[in-house]
Amino acid sequence: MSRIAGRFARVEPRRRVRQLVLGLLSDLPRKNCWTIAEWAGERTPDGVQHLLGRAKWDAGQVRDDVRGYVVEHLHDDQAVLVVDETGDVKKGTGTVGVQRRYTGTAGRIENAQVAVYLVYAGRRGHAAVDRELYVPRSWISDSDRCRAAGLGEETGFATKPELAARMVARFLDAGHRAAWVAGDEVYGGNPTLRTALEERGTGGFRFHDLRHYLASLLIASGADVKIVQARLRHASAKTTLDTYGHLWPDSDESTRAAIDAVLAVRTEQRQNQARDV
Repeated sequence: MSRIAGRFARVEPRRRVRQLVLGLLSDLPRKNCWTIAEWAGERTPDGVQHLLGRAKWDAGQVRDDVRGYVVEHLHDDQAVLVVDETGDVKKGTGTVGVQRRYTGTAGRIENAQVAVYLVYAGRRGHAAVDRELYVPRSWISDSDRCRAAGLGEETGFATKPELAARMVARFLDAGHRAAWVAGDEVYGGNPTLRTALEERGTGGFRFHDLRHYLASLLIASGADVKIVQARLRHASAKTTLDTYGHLWPDSDESTRAAIDAVLAVRTEQRQNQARDV
């Protein structure tokens, strides 16, 4: 915490940001202002909400400090940057950028806020080093809604690949290096982003290898086709089966295994009954 303490002018926010970080690192089943405040021994979430919404501190500077800390402790000459997005399901309509959309978090269309994240990954571990909130065109075109949510007039629309490029540029401009960048087809299929990365010497995108690896891990762990479809963002289960169907256990093999298991249980039951007699 000493690395970021200087970003907070007053002692109160310094203490509260420490509680917030410890709360985020705790084993709380659900983490929000209310639960973290209760975990820290406070009666209300007012203090945490003030820290996140009204207190004066520069989130960009704290992000830079965290990024430097991550690279320092996880440094790897062959480290990669991973770009991905995630959605947080929301109930209301006032949260910045919220709208109805498909989100893998819920596995269906929900009212959600989406952010794009940049992760530093190497042999020693991985950690997030940057983030950008995705603000849809429907928000940007509604100045009153943006103003009510606290968005500045200078906020313009940016696609997810543009947000990714912005984060990768910040990482490289800070003097850090990455062997290459990974992401799914939303990012790897964007020619402007690929060209920009290749010009920066990052080796461009390699996303198919990661997708195949993720699919194989999910299937090996017993995930069904709908789960894999949602994680890989396929338009239909047919696409998932056409691409990865060979990785699922053969149906005959599964049937034989099930029959063998039933027969084994039945045999054991008979043996136990014989011993009882």
